[in-house]
Amino acid sequence: MEATALSVGKSVLNGALGYAKSAFAEEVALQLGIQKDHTFVADELEMMRSFMMEAHEERDNNKVVKTWVKQVRDTAYDVEDSLQDFAVRLKRPSCWRFPRTLLERRRIAKQMKELRAKVEDVSQRNVRYHLIKGSSSKGATTSADQSGLTAAAIFGIDDARRAAKQDNQRVDLVQLINKEDEDLQVISVWGTSGDMGLTTIIREAYDNQDVQIRFRSRAWVRVMHPFSPKDFVQSLVNQLHATQGVEALRFLIVLNNLSTIEEWDQIKKCFPNNKKGSRIIVSSTQVEVASLCAGQESQASELKQLSVEQTLYAFYDKGSPNGEDSVKRVSILDVATTSIDDQIAPHGEITDDQYMDADEKKVARKSLSRTRTCLGALEELQLIGRNREISEIIDLVSNNDNSQQVQVISVWGMGGLGKTTLVGGVYQSPKLSDKFEKYVFVTIMRPFSLEELLRSLARQLHEGSSKKQELLENRINNKKSFASMEVDKLTEELKRLLEKKSSLIVLDDFFETSEWDLIKPRLLPLLEKTSRIIITTREENIANHCSGKHGVVCNLQVLQQDDALCLLSEKVFDDATYLDEQNNPELVKEAKQILKKCGGLPLAIVVIGGFLANRPKNAEEWRQLNENINAELEMNPKLGMIRTVLEKSYDGLPYHLKSYMNISRRRLVRRWAAEGYSAETHGKSAIEIADDYFVQLKNRSMILPSQQSFYSRKTIDSCKVHDLIRDIAISKSREENLVFTLEEGCSMNIHGPIRHLAISSNWNGDKSEFEGIVDVSRIRSLSLFGEWKPFFISDKMRFLRVLDLEGTSDLQYHHLDQIWKLIHLKYLSLRGCLGIDLLSDSLGNLRQLQTLDIRGTYVKALPKTIIKLQKLQYIHAGRKSDYPQGEIDSLMERCLGGAFDCATCCLPHLLNIDGPSCKALTRRDACTFACCVQFPLNVTGADKRGVMVPRGIRKLKDMHTLREVNVWRGKNVLQDIGRLTGLRKLGVNGINKKNGRVFCSAISKLSRLESLSASSAGFCGCLDEISSPPKNLQSLKLYGNLEKLPVWIMELQHLVKLKLAGPKLLEHDAAMEFLGKLPSLEILVVSGSSFQCEELDFKSPQGGIAFGILRVLTLSVSGIKSVKFDEGAMPKLERLQVTGVTNNEIVFSGLGFLPSINEVQVGVYFPLDWDRIRAARDHETQYKIIEEEKQEEWRKRGELKKKIQEQLAQNTNEPIVTVD
Repeated sequence: MEATALSVGKSVLNGALGYAKSAFAEEVALQLGIQKDHTFVADELEMMRSFMMEAHEERDNNKVVKTWVKQVRDTAYDVEDSLQDFAVRLKRPSCWRFPRTLLERRRIAKQMKELRAKVEDVSQRNVRYHLIKGSSSKGATTSADQSGLTAAAIFGIDDARRAAKQDNQRVDLVQLINKEDEDLQVISVWGTSGDMGLTTIIREAYDNQDVQIRFRSRAWVRVMHPFSPKDFVQSLVNQLHATQGVEALRFLIVLNNLSTIEEWDQIKKCFPNNKKGSRIIVSSTQVEVASLCAGQESQASELKQLSVEQTLYAFYDKGSPNGEDSVKRVSILDVATTSIDDQIAPHGEITDDQYMDADEKKVARKSLSRTRTCLGALEELQLIGRNREISEIIDLVSNNDNSQQVQVISVWGMGGLGKTTLVGGVYQSPKLSDKFEKYVFVTIMRPFSLEELLRSLARQLHEGSSKKQELLENRINNKKSFASMEVDKLTEELKRLLEKKSSLIVLDDFFETSEWDLIKPRLLPLLEKTSRIIITTREENIANHCSGKHGVVCNLQVLQQDDALCLLSEKVFDDATYLDEQNNPELVKEAKQILKKCGGLPLAIVVIGGFLANRPKNAEEWRQLNENINAELEMNPKLGMIRTVLEKSYDGLPYHLKSYMNISRRRLVRRWAAEGYSAETHGKSAIEIADDYFVQLKNRSMILPSQQSFYSRKTIDSCKVHDLIRDIAISKSREENLVFTLEEGCSMNIHGPIRHLAISSNWNGDKSEFEGIVDVSRIRSLSLFGEWKPFFISDKMRFLRVLDLEGTSDLQYHHLDQIWKLIHLKYLSLRGCLGIDLLSDSLGNLRQLQTLDIRGTYVKALPKTIIKLQKLQYIHAGRKSDYPQGEIDSLMERCLGGAFDCATCCLPHLLNIDGPSCKALTRRDACTFACCVQFPLNVTGADKRGVMVPRGIRKLKDMHTLREVNVWRGKNVLQDIGRLTGLRKLGVNGINKKNGRVFCSAISKLSRLESLSASSAGFCGCLDEISSPPKNLQSLKLYGNLEKLPVWIMELQHLVKLKLAGPKLLEHDAAMEFLGKLPSLEILVVSGSSFQCEELDFKSPQGGIAFGILRVLTLSVSGIKSVKFDEGAMPKLERLQVTGVTNNEIVFSGLGFLPSINEVQVGVYFPLDWDRIRAARDHETQYKIIEEEKQEEWRKRGELKKKIQEQLAQNTNEPIVTVD
């Protein structure tokens, strides 16, 4: 707990210090005449931070220290709030500026004196109570963390030098390599004069005849930067193809140019200790890296002296002072030369060129598979040791015992056992892929709602229907919106969707038996007898109740010790067999103690394994972990025991990650940046730093990916947090008074000021209750989930910086009046608030605003006052659509359309006709939208997907992201955009013949642009005018009738993602050959009316490779009858998605030439024979015809799937094939 308080305190202090010592704050202090007090406060805060670092190093479980840290944190908050408030209020315009300024100066001077006294008092308490021990204590040696390894290495070298002079003790590199020892040994090579001569010296030993005879399996790999695990493994496989890899034989691997320990952590996963006396030689210019690769328990001996300045050293196990005994770990070989050429970079060292047989191919595939497993998700890790349970449940699901009732299989066990992961593995098992016609997986949401559960079931079942069936429902059954359906209607819809269908339904996470009692009569009678339901719960009585007499109950147990050890080993070392009694007896001993405390709970094992994976991997480190938490763990052997383990993992996080715990990655990282938890540094923006933190949390298993993104460079769109981790984060937040969640049944006992407030959708209190629970005067952030209420915003929220209203319902234009008064606001999100259609000029009051997110609203124009917001960096606006709006040429049509919209919006409210869907909407809101937004847009014919920005936007020099901007009618705005030279992301729509050249000119000026989205009803060749495209462009999206690709795309050497929506590529072969040469392209999406041809051939240049690193390919192939892949085209393609196929009129060929393919998705549309249906005289005959066509459709889909599977039969990845 103390670690959390310290970390949070340091995080807050960093923010306060950053502002207090900024040039702006110092200038304000100078103007106010309070510079002395300001300097004193800033210096005291810096000293407090140093003391807190001392306390963090000491890990002192002192409750008084914890209290002091909280006081420091609160003081830091007050300092930052006050300093910023001084600056903001002093610069507010007023007609009484001079007398008002005098009054403000007196008030501020008084407050500053009080603030100084408070800071001084808090600082003195540390001295008064001797809270931090000082530099003489154990915790004072903070330099050990930063330079301990380097110092140890230098001292070792000095000892080796003295030994060489006195006793002439030297060792030889070839002898170290050929040492008789069955264990895998790592020899690190480091040059005191950089990398000069390293390669040559290692090469000399590598080519030694005795070494060649002893090591038949050899490989030399230069580690490329940035490091790519897949490329590394592929290089190994290419060189080891003539041998039996790294498992059956003694191997020698040289890793040249290793630069970071993170690279080594990934590389070492590929090399098991095969007990054959294998060797790994690592070359690095970093002494710390070389030392860590070989191990910390070592001593040095001089290897040889090449000149006065260059000497070679060997570091090895302390038990072998003369280098004659078995060497467990050989540490650093310090190498340097004066004039030896170091440009040798050998590849493909295997001399035997014999053809690779089937067994050898299997070895190569196994190596690649091993790396994929090491990079797998947490859910895959949690299935270790669960093979028996998975097989049993699959057998139960598959068993057709002619039962007269639907069988319910209940899986129960405590939280953290991996119940959801287990049933997910069953649900996705290939053994069940053809057993059922319908598949549904639903997680029960809280609070429980039968209507929402049935709606989720119906929605998933409907989304699984064919397009033909959807069309039929639209025309015959008048397809209804699920959102407006009530329970009875949803039940009827489920009956229709499930009728005569064998189904597998998973219902995850029941809390009460009453929940099943509500679901059972609505669901079971609708299912075929061969259907199966799997439910999960934490309680045995619920499992028995759900399964009943005819069902089966499975009690998921904790992992056995062997499986738990494998899981821990996999998580820490990425090798399930690394921890064994013979090779690592001391480590195994400590591991068993850790596993005893984890109680066999997979979640606890994985989380604490993630913690240990980032710590030194030695028995002493693990022993300290056991000793520190032993007393607390023994007190509660049940859930509390596991909770303590998880708390230890939480406390082990760096302080900048402690503040972070289905969550949108986009929303999360933007909030972190806005809250100040990430700051711009080393040329990276605050958002990019926050993204790095997100990845770190994922790698530590503190968050889990919940939605993978195939079409994003970030790869993860959203994450989730396990129940126990969430409980711990909430508990710690409440202890520190960091976050308060206002929800049904929440505690009313709040001690101290609240800084962050979240209002849950299930809280239904009124204004008096809200004001009675929450003191909003110190709130820094407010997050709302659910329905808007006007009293949520108050004039008392003087210091509110973050207001997140994303997805809030019932928020209307007139509610924003209170928001414009929040002058400290830095982050405002109205994303998805459908009631917002206009922003008033009062937006200009928010001078501190950095992020404005109005995406998904009906706002079509930004007010002129936005140019006053000099700190604004991110504008997210517009509505998502892949297809641009066409022009309406007739002015009369536009005017009539605008008048109709005005009448539609205004008339019901003028007549007081209010509906339940617009209860918060007023006459003012309706008329404002119709007359000020909709009518002008219709008359001008502007593209409605973006927002219009005022002239003068060029004044916002800090702008980082600007999208989507509507430039339909203006060249001046494009000229302004061209002057925002710091822009990284830009989205523009409304490009036409009149502004095309200006657009191209503007883009040519944005040299730092990384992402560009451009939309037009017709580009008309205007894109060719871009003379100098942004060299760092990584993402490019072009929406419109593009007939020819611009030539300048070939200059985009860093382009990773390319999306073309609605193009009509006439020269398709030339276009694909053109794109195939882009060196960095990983994602290619071509949708809409893509190709004006019948055959599409992805060719590879003679003797070369096309689309060398492409991972994802999505194509719209309407009208195309053949898609062919040549050998050498797309060797890294993992996912292929093809849409627009009609009646199976397409032939795929060459799929076998895609060695990395993991998934193939084909969307097929089968049009109905409406003439035949209409010819039928009655509904019964019509339904019979439709059923016949459905059967034929099912057969054709199966045929296409079978043909694709036949081409992929030899692929070792076992790709998933889906034909929808």
